[in-house]
Amino acid sequence: MPSDELLTAYIDGELETAERNSIEKLIASDARVAGRFDFLSRSDLPFREAFEPVLAAAPSAKLDAMLAAIPSTKEQNSTTEQKKVAFGVSRRGFLSAVAACLVVGIAIDRAAIGISHRLAKPDEGSEWRAVVAEYLSLYTPDTLSAPAGDRAEQLAQLREVGSKLGLALTPETVAMPGVDFRRAQVLNYDSKPLAQIAYLDPESGPMALCIIPSTQGASAPDMENRRGMNVVYWSNATHAFMLIGHSPIDRMKTLADGVRASLAV
Repeated sequence: MPSDELLTAYIDGELETAERNSIEKLIASDARVAGRFDFLSRSDLPFREAFEPVLAAAPSAKLDAMLAAIPSTKEQNSTTEQKKVAFGVSRRGFLSAVAACLVVGIAIDRAAIGISHRLAKPDEGSEWRAVVAEYLSLYTPDTLSAPAGDRAEQLAQLREVGSKLGLALTPETVAMPGVDFRRAQVLNYDSKPLAQIAYLDPESGPMALCIIPSTQGASAPDMENRRGMNVVYWSNATHAFMLIGHSPIDRMKTLADGVRASLAV
């Protein structure tokens, strides 16, 4: 499929013989190209009226002098000249200018977004929660199908994880009703230990309580949705916590309130 710029150049008689012949063959053999050609052929838009205010304010003398200094590469035939847009720019040139403006606009938007991100206060909590959500989104019930072991094994795992974070963790403090403990492990986030305590909810599948050291200060529980999972998150003076899973948000809030109370003891 030729570009719209190329087709409009063909319509305006601006192509060399070889290019023109190639376009004609495509129009004759490809219904899509023929349809696009017909559409562009009918798009005789009132460019002059639309741009009259801009043209009236343009520095015409300076622009004319600049254009006059550009050497002509070939003589345009009278048919081509008649098909020029009224204010002296062909439709092909107009499309190129529009494309350039769009590129500049996108670049400005991206630059503005980048500046706003640099000026904004870093949201440490948002970043680590996004990483956890992306990781947990790969879990399936089969990922956590292995048995959790007896209480002694669970206690050993939780003590090791707790020692990395400076927390006292036991099977009782992290227990949640109706949700089966599966394992506790330490991951690494931004050179800090990240505890992941994984559960399997018979109703909704994988769930995790994650903890990371934090100096952001205490904050009350809040809720969000990441990668199709519900998240309840909060923090105290030394750690940030999040409970994430596929269970409905009301149930997630109830479970989070229970484990939050247990960990505060």
